[in-house]
Amino acid sequence: MRVMIVEDDPISRHLLETFLGELGYEIISTCDGLEAWEVMQGSEAPSLVISDWMMPAMDGVELCERIRRMDKPDYTYFILLTAKGDKKDVIKGLESGADDFIIKPFDRGELKFRVKIGERIINLEHRITQLANTDFLTGALNRRAFMARMEEEISRSIRKHKEFSLILTDIDHFKKVNDTHGHQVGDLVLQKFSTELSENMRPYDFVGRYGGEEFIACLPDTNMEQAGLTAERMRLNVESIQCSFQDNTSLPVQITASFGVASFKPTSDESLDSIIKRADDALYMAKSEGRNRVCAYHNVSSITKNPPESSNEQAG
Repeated sequence: MRVMIVEDDPISRHLLETFLGELGYEIISTCDGLEAWEVMQGSEAPSLVISDWMMPAMDGVELCERIRRMDKPDYTYFILLTAKGDKKDVIKGLESGADDFIIKPFDRGELKFRVKIGERIINLEHRITQLANTDFLTGALNRRAFMARMEEEISRSIRKHKEFSLILTDIDHFKKVNDTHGHQVGDLVLQKFSTELSENMRPYDFVGRYGGEEFIACLPDTNMEQAGLTAERMRLNVESIQCSFQDNTSLPVQITASFGVASFKPTSDESLDSIIKRADDALYMAKSEGRNRVCAYHNVSSITKNPPESSNEQAG
C-alpha cells in the first residue's frame, strides 16, 4: 500500500520513512502541505496520509480539509501527527476530516497498529466497491459500473485525441441452453464465456455484463480494424468452449457467439448511447446473417463470414 508522509522536519520525516519502509509500505515523502496537495491531485495519489499539523505554506488541517473536498472515487485515510495534545486540538483535527490523531513523540508500536487499522479500512472500502461494481455471477463489471467507466473513457479519448472501440457480443441461442440443460448449466456457460472474453483483452481493456447473455467490451486506443481482429479471436475461442456436466454422463455443451463492433472518434460529439447503438446494430446484422460471426458498423457488413451454416445450429 502507498503511504504519504507530510513532514517539514527532516529528522522526523526520516524516522517515519525508515519505520514505515521496514513495515513494507511504499513511501511517498513530502516536505509540506502544498507539495502533498500536488501529489494528491496526480495519478499516484496514496491511500493513506500521515501528516504533521504545523507546517509552513499549508498545514495538516488545511491539507485534510482540501482532500475531503476532492471528488475522488477512493477514500483517503488521514492521520494527523502533532505535538498538540489538548482536547480542543484533537476535536479541531477530527473536525477537519482526519481519521486518527497521534501525539508526538510517537510510539512506534502505536503508530504501527494505527496505520494497520487504516489499511484494514482502506481494504474493506476497496472490497465493498468491488462488490458494488461487479456482476456476482461472472465477475465482469456490472452495467452501471461499465457505463461509468465508459463516460470516463469518452472524456479521456477526447482529451488525448485517441480513438476507442466497443465490442457488443451475445451468446447464440442461449435460451436453448437453459431450456435443454437447465439454468445451472446456463450459469456455467455464462461464466466460461465471460472468462474467455477477458482472456483475449489487454490489461487496460474492460468488459461488462450488459444484460442476460449479452456482454460489452471497451478497447481504448483501438480502431475499428484492430477491434474487429480482437472480436474475431474472441469468436474463435468461444467456439472452442466446452462446458461439461458434473456427472460426466452427457456430452459437453458447445456454444457460439455473435459480435458487433463500433468505434468512437475523438473529433465527434457522439453520445455514449449512440456509440452503443451502432455496436448493437452491427450485432443485429451478425445475428441476421446467420450468427457466429463478427460485423463492424462502418459498413454494417460481415467481417467474418467463413463459419459454415451448420455450426450456427449448435446448442448456444
